[in-house]
Amino acid sequence: MARPDRDRLDLPSLPARRLRPSYDPEAFGRMSETIARFLGTGRFLVIQTCVVLAWVLWNAFMPAAVRFDPYPFIFLTLMLSLQAAYAAPLILLAQNRQDDRDRANLAQDRAEDARTRADTDYLAREVAALRIAVGEVVTRDFLRAELRELVEEVAEAQDQRLSGEREARQRRKAQRRQQAGQAGESRE
Repeated sequence: MARPDRDRLDLPSLPARRLRPSYDPEAFGRMSETIARFLGTGRFLVIQTCVVLAWVLWNAFMPAAVRFDPYPFIFLTLMLSLQAAYAAPLILLAQNRQDDRDRANLAQDRAEDARTRADTDYLAREVAALRIAVGEVVTRDFLRAELRELVEEVAEAQDQRLSGEREARQRRKAQRRQQAGQAGESRE
């Protein structure tokens, strides 16, 4: 009997069962980096040196009945080879992960550099525009010269108005005198 959920596209399908074991590559990568970091420390070298010395001393100076790896130390060689066989790929995996991180950081740095360059170009254009605009702004000396000209024009206009008013007064006085003179003649 077919399951009705299998035909529905809006529901996620259940993962298929696998016979192989699955592992998280990210967790394995983190573990390999931890091991590679430890293999590169002085502590590891001191511990390994102590273990090898203890191994050699035990198998060289202890009674033959308790020795587990006689003189050519074949088992010690096998253990060190096994350690090297596992350490080399773990170190390479850690280096590959570091290279991936470096590439990602480099891409981010390039993007940030491009943004910074674009911002710098924008700011340079803005500063240039401000310089041009400041060049068109009225300066103090120009403003003073213009104000002096305006003051002179206003003074001239006022002088003309005042002289026009004086002339008008004088004309009116002259007209009144004429009228007074004509009125005096007509009375006589």
